[in-house]
Amino acid sequence: MTISSLIDSPSELTDSTSSKSAIVLMTRVRLARNLTGFSFPGWAKPGQREEILATCRTAVTATPQMKRCFNVGIGELSELEKQILVERHLISRELSGAKAGAGVVISKDQAFSVMMNEEDHLRIQVLRSGFQLKKAWNAINDFDSTLEEHLDFAFSPALGYLTACPTNLGTAMRASAMMHLPALVISNQMEKVVRAVNQLGMVVRGLFGEGSDASGSIFQISNQTTLGESEEGIIKRLGSVLQSIIEHEVNARQKLLEADAGKLLDKVGRAYGILQNSHLLSSGEAMNLLSLIRLGIDLGAFSDSYRSMIDRLFIEAQPGHLQHTQKSEIEPGKRDVLRAARLRSEFANFVRPDFNFTLNGNN
Repeated sequence: MTISSLIDSPSELTDSTSSKSAIVLMTRVRLARNLTGFSFPGWAKPGQREEILATCRTAVTATPQMKRCFNVGIGELSELEKQILVERHLISRELSGAKAGAGVVISKDQAFSVMMNEEDHLRIQVLRSGFQLKKAWNAINDFDSTLEEHLDFAFSPALGYLTACPTNLGTAMRASAMMHLPALVISNQMEKVVRAVNQLGMVVRGLFGEGSDASGSIFQISNQTTLGESEEGIIKRLGSVLQSIIEHEVNARQKLLEADAGKLLDKVGRAYGILQNSHLLSSGEAMNLLSLIRLGIDLGAFSDSYRSMIDRLFIEAQPGHLQHTQKSEIEPGKRDVLRAARLRSEFANFVRPDFNFTLNGNN
């Protein structure tokens, strides 16, 4: 399977119509695992890294979930191909810059991804569209159990799964949700939400994880502690925090409408006009405009049938995906022209907004 065929295949994140929600775009569960008897990737010698990679690839590709998978060494990918996988949340920025002896195996529907020799020997993740924490956990738990039949994972009765970074000890699990929170951003409440979430042992990051900005009012909320709590306990606690954030976002939308509906509707209407007519759009501006259109869909100004299209464009408007359509690297200024043309085409037949709506409180 090539990267082109992977991109062209239906994806859990870009094409799934199941469990699409107004506020939670995606849920993800990630597990860190290491093999007994081998140095962690950062300390392993080149020959040992290659041995670890070969052992892990054999076990991962033999699982039922990875039938007809995309299986590649990081060194075999171009910089553009690695950027595309980062934009699809299938590999980390750290793995994209990894040295020899690193690789990734991705399921055809892109719901399962296993990075090898990033910070740990294995970084296993499951993606699910919408608010599906329990389904994501059940899927990765089954996958992890299958792998454990063939691989000897490093485990301590006192510390749990052993990991390169001490903060991942214990369950070695990070569960997260990608949330669209435009009303909290517009009403300047996100800083307060971030502080509250941090006090509950959770962390808030941008669209592409640690160090990235919250482009398009999209934030990742995940658990911060992995030691001393069961996987089920983490999932339950995170789910409760996410539900609370959803309620705050819904309330913020209602208050914005009640306080000055015209101002909010003007933002949505202007976004619609710019996307239909602009000839120059940066990545950040495109994300923010698409965010306002998605808010308009959630409120009822546009048909709910457009939701999947906007979620797809959040990814396809990124630099790597734009360049992939041209089969070559393109300098930033020309990408802005190409991005605007692509979005004009997508919005050419987009039905005009109907602002005679009431707030849709579905999550």
